[in-house]
Amino acid sequence: MVIVEQRDREVVPVSTACAALSLSRASLYRNQRPPSATKAALTTRVRAPSPRRLSDAERQRILDTLHLPRFADQPPTEVYAALLGAGVYLASIRTMYRVLAEAGETKERRNQRRPHVHAMPSLTATAPNQVWTWDITKLATMEKGVFLMAYVIIDLFSRYVVGWMLAAKECKHLAAQLFAETIARHGIEPGCLQVHADRGSAMKSDTLAQLLDSLGASSSFSRPRVSDDNPFSEAQFKTMKYQPDYPGRFDSPLHGRAWLQDFFAWHNDDHHHSGLALFTPADVFHGRVDMVRAARQAALDAAYAAHPERFPNGPPRVPMPPHEVHINPLDTDAVVVLPGASTSASSTSNPPDAAPAASDHHSPRAQ
Repeated sequence: MVIVEQRDREVVPVSTACAALSLSRASLYRNQRPPSATKAALTTRVRAPSPRRLSDAERQRILDTLHLPRFADQPPTEVYAALLGAGVYLASIRTMYRVLAEAGETKERRNQRRPHVHAMPSLTATAPNQVWTWDITKLATMEKGVFLMAYVIIDLFSRYVVGWMLAAKECKHLAAQLFAETIARHGIEPGCLQVHADRGSAMKSDTLAQLLDSLGASSSFSRPRVSDDNPFSEAQFKTMKYQPDYPGRFDSPLHGRAWLQDFFAWHNDDHHHSGLALFTPADVFHGRVDMVRAARQAALDAAYAAHPERFPNGPPRVPMPPHEVHINPLDTDAVVVLPGASTSASSTSNPPDAAPAASDHHSPRAQ
């Protein structure tokens, strides 16, 4: 409104100025009108006290009574009932609470633990075997209420399943055994690996924590009751259970292991992952991206040379997998608005090379 009032009135009409600033002329005129005496009196009028209000002496008597040793640790409901049984009425229960609130004496008196503040985990992987995420999912069996437990460890950068196990129960010792064998099989050096998981009993167990510490691997955990702090493991489970040949229920642990062995072999070697620019997890994990990219680029170059009119945007290029994969990336971008610049531009979101956490369940496994 100040800009409208400071304009050159002979050059810029008020209607044009308001339209340029998306400002209502009614609001402008209302702001310029001096306040009336009636409105000022209404805003400054002091509300008269209620005739039913207790006097200061009566309110002090209530406080003194509540401060008595016999009532110091009792709530107003107990005090009210005890006094009323003795033939004494000071005030209603609500009035006692109101008097205590005015005196600042209605706070929690019990010793309670303050709620924990869990920091948001933020992980970044720029190469294989830097960050592993793992989780346990239930697989139904033919017997009602009986489930098999699938332990699955995924490399964050490549989505490669580096280790898995199927067991009849969720156990910290089995989880420790799986990690000991997986870390030894892949030759992970101490201090190079970070393991991320949710806060399940096996994940938070001292047995697994001591093993990872002895092997030089650090741990990271999701926040309690936050469903998207471990998205890659959850997305992989959805990919698994949405396969066309997923049996739904397994006859036995042997049946489950046989199916999982075929599924993880397909997932690692044949599944063209949308989060990896349609490269397979094995291509990224084993460093075969450049070789596969060269073959794909040669096919695209041949197609472009044969029919360039079918590519209106120019020669096609093979997209590459992201150079960094994040869980809860820390976004430090900021928007700086210069004087006279337009403020309609939106702030930047996650980095363009951050991989999506969505499940790639639209690619069915070959039958």
